[in-house]
Amino acid sequence: MRLTAMTDYALRLLMHVAQHPQRLCTIAEVARAYAISEAHLMKVTHRLALGGWLETVRGKGGGMRLARAPQDIRLGAVVRSVEPDFALVECFDTPAPGACPGHGAAHAGCRLDGCCALSGVIAGALQSFMQYLDDHTLADVLPGAPQRPRVVALPLPRQVHAATTG
Repeated sequence: MRLTAMTDYALRLLMHVAQHPQRLCTIAEVARAYAISEAHLMKVTHRLALGGWLETVRGKGGGMRLARAPQDIRLGAVVRSVEPDFALVECFDTPAPGACPGHGAAHAGCRLDGCCALSGVIAGALQSFMQYLDDHTLADVLPGAPQRPRVVALPLPRQVHAATTG
């Protein structure tokens, strides 16, 4: 899974603004800080303001600030509000005629015949990913925040070859 640049920019923008609670931040300032296009940041700022994550002030001396405290902003909620599509595989897309009953939507372009459990496994992985983001707030990712234990990738199990006797 790969999040879009819009989501990346949204999280960076929120982190920057959260680090300057005493003042309004500008799009130009954030663009310089992260080497991001101002045009892209304008779109991101608009989306975050519509989602209730940012308050914006127009005009001379205007800018933006968080609409909520960093500890009240769940990363999963932000990602859901910004990310346009969570269809990780084509069968997550629009249901097609003849969808498998009880197994989610079948996509017209699916090359697998019949019903498969792969979409359920992938949906579970997405749910775990989003739950992990929901367990973290903007405050958790700001500089100086206490570090939570990291999830350590476990090695893949070694294949055991059965001894053959002859």
